[in-house]
Amino acid sequence: MKDPHFRTSGSGSPSDHRAGYTIVAASFLIQGVAIGGMFAYGVLFAEFITTFGWSRATIAGAISMATLTMGIAGVLAGRLNDRFGPRGVLTVSAIFYGGGYMLMSMLSEPWHLYLIWGLLVGIGLSTHDVITLSTVARWFPKRRGLMSAIIKIGTGCGQMIVPVCVALLVAAYDWRIACRIFGAVAFVILFVAAQFMRRDPGAGKGAATTSGERVEVPGLTYRVALRSPTMWLVCAAQAMVIACLGTVTVHIVPHAIDLGLSRATAASLLAVIGGISLLGRLTVGATIDRIGGRRALLTCYCLLFAALVWLQFADVPWMLFAFAAAYGIAHGGFFTAISPTVAELFGTRAHGAIFGTVLFFGSLGSAIGPLGAGASFDLLATYRFAFGALCVLAATGFILISRLGSGSNLTK
Repeated sequence: MKDPHFRTSGSGSPSDHRAGYTIVAASFLIQGVAIGGMFAYGVLFAEFITTFGWSRATIAGAISMATLTMGIAGVLAGRLNDRFGPRGVLTVSAIFYGGGYMLMSMLSEPWHLYLIWGLLVGIGLSTHDVITLSTVARWFPKRRGLMSAIIKIGTGCGQMIVPVCVALLVAAYDWRIACRIFGAVAFVILFVAAQFMRRDPGAGKGAATTSGERVEVPGLTYRVALRSPTMWLVCAAQAMVIACLGTVTVHIVPHAIDLGLSRATAASLLAVIGGISLLGRLTVGATIDRIGGRRALLTCYCLLFAALVWLQFADVPWMLFAFAAAYGIAHGGFFTAISPTVAELFGTRAHGAIFGTVLFFGSLGSAIGPLGAGASFDLLATYRFAFGALCVLAATGFILISRLGSGSNLTK
């Protein structure tokens, strides 16, 4: 019997069904390792201050460069995925990510940090969202929200587990050995997981299915999408929200340390965000399939704004952990909702390229946000102004998404 939740070959064979769920499982691992390691930068942040005495703007600038690199490379990765499929692209990115993390152990100058983390690790990170979520969006046209949520739960698990593991390695040895160990483990996991990814049967216009048929995948071409005002509203909103999320991810640990929390307790804020975000990912993902991506995004914006306002007044541990819990739900929801929303608005014909472009604008926000917050702290010795600016960005993003209206599906 053919499973209606798959876009499979003409036969809808059991092997296609197994392949779809295997891809979800592999994507789960890829997300967890890649983003878990990115979150662990918050742990390394404090170590770089102690070891080198670099300014917070200098250290934050490297992750800003990485996110910018990730966005630029992500557009290319999305187009390559549309044309050739995910396996080879993910294999190459595993080499960059694992190798880059291991090379972090050799840091001694700021330019080393920018070259290794900003460029090499940035390239390695460029595929974790655009390839996995774009591939799954095509395999599961009727359960995109739920399957995207399962993949992004992998991200939450990584955010919850990896920073703590890296912190334990740093405590047991030092940060250089921690980078070598995690980089080697990450390479193995990412490389193996990439081998289980495969091109979906209808990956592009006229693409051959596994049964030898040729199918027309619904949706806009990349060129047509670029001429749509809707796309630029989505891109602008993505830039604003990822500026918020990237800033919190990088600066919440040093902010908590400044307020008197121990390094271990401050690092656990990242674990709480990652753990609670699992609830946000699953809830929002299941909801998307019923109410659509736009409404789900608007709900996440409201929760994000409330959490950021709360952060302005959070100056004791319980208030910081309350922030982490509320913020974690919104954080997980945003990353789950964007890929299904892009498919909802533009179809899947050029999903990789369109989604990659949206993520590129998100990377611009993520590059500017942490760097700006670091510079603001260096100037004012407080994060209050920076966190206030995030409240404004969250409110503006809400307005942009609300302007899409309820009937913005351009493929209709």
